[in-house]
Amino acid sequence: MDLLDAVILGIIQGLTEFLPVSSSGHLELGKAILGDTSVPEESLLFTVVLHFATALSTLVIFRKDVLEILSGLFSFKWNEETQFSLKIIISMLPAVIVGLLFEEQLEALFGGNILFVGFMLLVTALLLWLADKAKDTGKKVSYSNAFVIGVAQAIAMLPGISRSGATISTSVLLGNDKTKAARFSFLMVVPLIFGKIAKDLLGGELTSSSTDLTALAVGFIAAFIAGLVACTWMITLVRKSKLSWFAIYCFVVGIAAIIFAYAQ
Repeated sequence: MDLLDAVILGIIQGLTEFLPVSSSGHLELGKAILGDTSVPEESLLFTVVLHFATALSTLVIFRKDVLEILSGLFSFKWNEETQFSLKIIISMLPAVIVGLLFEEQLEALFGGNILFVGFMLLVTALLLWLADKAKDTGKKVSYSNAFVIGVAQAIAMLPGISRSGATISTSVLLGNDKTKAARFSFLMVVPLIFGKIAKDLLGGELTSSSTDLTALAVGFIAAFIAGLVACTWMITLVRKSKLSWFAIYCFVVGIAAIIFAYAQ
């Protein structure tokens, strides 16, 4: 992978992480179009590094929320921040279990399986369309909601299933406020990404001689900057715009990916 490809993929990640259109799916499509020849493990590593960059941009954008949560958490009282933190932990459990038990199977899906990505984008389109039909009751995310949303996040580990799309759609279908659903969706993934990076560091994957560290660094910077710009804009877009817009987009891209896969 050359540096220009890394920049392009980084920008794709930064822009698509905050829209319900599957950043991992777009990365796989981008790598296929650019002719990336990485083996699945290297491909997944690059994807994780880009997700790490957008996790940092999420922390920057939500810095006030994060500081309030940490402040409330370390006051050692049963307050709103402590309850929110517990909901985040509950939401993490399904993805942690799936990630630990099926890591090798997931890695194999990040090797340019465009046909699979195309069909998963169609699933994302269906989720967004259903969520658009749901009523917004304005309620907060409950503990049981947090677990169900966590299951949606675990399923979204598949390339082509939008993590934000699946979690926001699930939350909205459960009757939660769209703004609260978006906030919970963007914050719940941050601990998982940091955990994945820590696991890779301890396992020595980030120091692999077969990995182009320069490309990783360039992709990281591009994703971080794009994420900073996109996060503010995209969150407002998710709050105010209909999810059906993104459903149509995912449907079109999914069909195009399927046609592309069969044409190869």
